[in-house]
This record gives sequence, C-alpha cells and structure tokens, in this order.
Amino acid sequence: MNKLAHMGKDPEEASGNPYSDLYIYYLKGRIKPITPTFGSGFIGNWQENEYSFLFFSKPSSVEVAGILNSNPELTLFEEFHMTYDQWQGSKTEPFDVGRFHIVPPWQRNKKKKIRGHEAITVLLDPGVVFGNGLHTTTRDCIKALEIVFSRDQIKSAVDFGTGTGILALAASLLGCGRILAIDLNFLAVSTALRNIRLNGLGNRILAAQGRAEDFIDAASDLVIANIHYEVMKDLIGSRIFYNKKWFVLSGLLRSQARAVKTDLIRNGITIINSWECDGIWHTLLGKKD
Repeated sequence: MNKLAHMGKDPEEASGNPYSDLYIYYLKGRIKPITPTFGSGFIGNWQENEYSFLFFSKPSSVEVAGILNSNPELTLFEEFHMTYDQWQGSKTEPFDVGRFHIVPPWQRNKKKKIRGHEAITVLLDPGVVFGNGLHTTTRDCIKALEIVFSRDQIKSAVDFGTGTGILALAASLLGCGRILAIDLNFLAVSTALRNIRLNGLGNRILAAQGRAEDFIDAASDLVIANIHYEVMKDLIGSRIFYNKKWFVLSGLLRSQARAVKTDLIRNGITIINSWECDGIWHTLLGKKD
C-alpha cells in the first residue's frame, strides 16, 4: 500500500477549506510504496498508469527535489499552482439533490429541510479526487438510488468506481446495511474512507482498492457503477453480473448507453428509468425480471 496515497490534515480540524491553494507536481514514474511521507502540506498522490501527481497545499519544490534525487528513475514533467475550485472545475459548496443535502465538512451548518422534509445530510470532502457531486451523472445516480430504495429493501450493494464514496454514502443513508465500495485508484479509496468516517458509516461501508472485474462476484442486491465504458463492458459481459437484482449504471455517452441497454434487456433486465443531460451523459436504472 502506497504510504503517499493519503489525505493530509483532517478538514474538521481546519479553518475553512483546507485545499484553498493547490501545488501540483507532475512526475513520470510511480512513487515507491517505501518512500517516506511528506510533511503537513502534503495532500495526496494520484497515480495514473506510469505517472504520479503530487498534491500539496503549499509550495513544495524542495520536498519534491528530494524525492527526485533519491529516485533517479522519476522525472519532473511540470508543476502547477491553481485554486482548489479551478482543479474541481467549480466552486465546492453545499448543494441539494433529491432528499440529500451534500455539504463540505468545513461548511457544515444546521439541519436543513427540502420540500418540507428534513434533508439527509452527507458530509463530503472531495479532496483532490474528481467527484464533488456536481457532475450530472452523480446527481442522476442519486435520483436512481432514491427510486430503488422507495421500491425495495436493499440489504447489500457494491459501488464500482466509488471515487469520493458519495454514491455508497447515499445508498447507506437510504438504508443499505452492507456496501462494498471499490476503486482502482488508492487515493480515491483513501478519500472515500475519509468520507465514510466523517459520516460515521464505517460499520456499513467497506472501501477497498482493486479492479471492478475482480469484485463482480460479490453478493449484493444492488450494483452501482458510474465508471468508464471500457470497464463497464467487461462487467456486463460477465454472467455473474446479472446475479444482482437492481442496477444503477452511469458515465455513459449516447452510443454506449444504447449498447449497455441492449445487453441488459438481452439478459432479462427491465429498464425502469433513464436520464440524460444535454444528450451527452446517460444513466440507466434497471431491475432483474
């Protein structure tokens, strides 16, 4: 397990957004697990194929130079300085979707009502992982989950490509007692673990690093997958995939959604509902006949 793949200071202990400024160092090569961790300004290490992105809350050229000197196989490509909102692509602030009030822990406030009912509050610290809940696929998945839990009692679920853990959190707060949250990227899993702890759901959600294909046989009533189509294809191509009862599938473009829908119907899955945004992003809700 990579020691660098962790989040830094607990945001509940910080004053305001702990990620207001980001200093990003883009390296060619993967950081060795035995590499010592950085200081308090270190936020996390996002590893993608044979590249590493080191995130800091303050300038850290000296620390990075130390890593490069002791690891000659690593090369510094570029370094960036940007605001946290620039990295996320939008301002990270509280928002509502369905019955949920999703709020960064550094902006938590009193209980809120949505359409006359007390909202279900989710504390969500996105860290530097994409998935602050504002993307249309995330919102549509939450809407799909509300439909599922209004129609059936879901005891177990698996969330593929969990990212920040937002969909696993939503499923748990809607009543699911056992959820397996999977992501290939360790920094995403670390971020999800932080959010699970923030919401006091450690006894209901287990986050683990790995390939979705390796966990498809996990027994569950519900599968949630907001992931790349190439991974989705491998999942729906497995007979074990159809042992589930409910399916919330997203992250799909138009032609991809058509292909997935065809496969689901061919395998005895009824499409209960579907969502699309601007004709680009598609989400499917299916149920086994």
